[in-house]
Amino acid sequence: MVIRDKNADKDKDKEINGNKGDNKIFPKTFKGWYLRHRNIWRASFILIAALAFYFLKLVDYYPLRVDLKHRPDFFGVTFSTEFCDELELDWRETYAAMLDELKVKYVRIPIYWDEIEKEEGIYDFSKYDYLLEEGAKHEVKFIISVGRRLPRWPECHNPAWLNRKDEIATRVATLKTIRTIIERYRSYDSVEYWQVENEPFLSTFGVCPDLDPEFLQQEFDLVRSLDNRQIIITGSGELEFWNRQAKIGDIFGSTLYRVVYNSRFGFMKYPIPTGYYNLKAKLAGLSPERLMILELQAEPWVPQGKMMYQSEPETNKSMGIEQFKANLQYAINLNFRRTYIWGVEWWYFQKKYGNPEYWRIAEGLFN
Repeated sequence: MVIRDKNADKDKDKEINGNKGDNKIFPKTFKGWYLRHRNIWRASFILIAALAFYFLKLVDYYPLRVDLKHRPDFFGVTFSTEFCDELELDWRETYAAMLDELKVKYVRIPIYWDEIEKEEGIYDFSKYDYLLEEGAKHEVKFIISVGRRLPRWPECHNPAWLNRKDEIATRVATLKTIRTIIERYRSYDSVEYWQVENEPFLSTFGVCPDLDPEFLQQEFDLVRSLDNRQIIITGSGELEFWNRQAKIGDIFGSTLYRVVYNSRFGFMKYPIPTGYYNLKAKLAGLSPERLMILELQAEPWVPQGKMMYQSEPETNKSMGIEQFKANLQYAINLNFRRTYIWGVEWWYFQKKYGNPEYWRIAEGLFN
């Protein structure tokens, strides 16, 4: 005959269902349910983690059809003199190859403050005069990017003397430089749009001070007072909603990235359909004529060090040839008004040092 210990049964019930004085609705029932099904919980967590790993790390989200057919005026590029310097390329040689060999007709040029005003009040526009004048000979249309925060790391390209100024003096100097650039180039017929600041609301990226929305509005108001061309504002296609940008700019320019790097999780692939971007545009009230891609990923992500030293296996984690073509096709399928590709300097670097495939594909885009 087995004699059961009633106190032991009570203790077991208390462990599963809680004390009598506990909340009668949630803690008691939930705790009991959890303890009775904890193996299911653990299995579910493992399954979710495994699925996340599979879909974010292993699957390649390539379009079903990759033929790269597109409208004649669909693609442009961003050209950065500072990125040429980082890759130890001659920027004139790189630019000439872009115009003569690729025959690019739409170019975004960031005018870096630390290049044009190395000493306060002394401007040197010779480099950018050359870019615009040579481009005009090839019937290129330009986006001119102005402001403190512009494309390429560290985003804020401050002249050294700016670090000695307080916030008010910095803002005055910023507006003065923007005015100087607009007044210099507004007579150029080749200038199609202005861009003011780069991804100004994206505080998680770049070495920049916190954004003051009121000062950003002042910058836009200044440019509008100086010229009647449309002004582009940019933002992250993946990490932001676009409502704030839609209220400020005439045109919204989105980034478009397919493979990114996170210090905790490593390389990850975005399982995002084109409808994601169209939905965000609709929610922000952005009509098709107000939409562009200003930064289409077409160069590798570099977790550390310089891109010029990145090995081929490391490059292929984010920008192998198939990923390169897939990103181009994805932008074609999205079909915004125009798409500016990111990485032309790196394609030339690859071509110059023995890998012409990216350049060859690009030739087919613009010719």
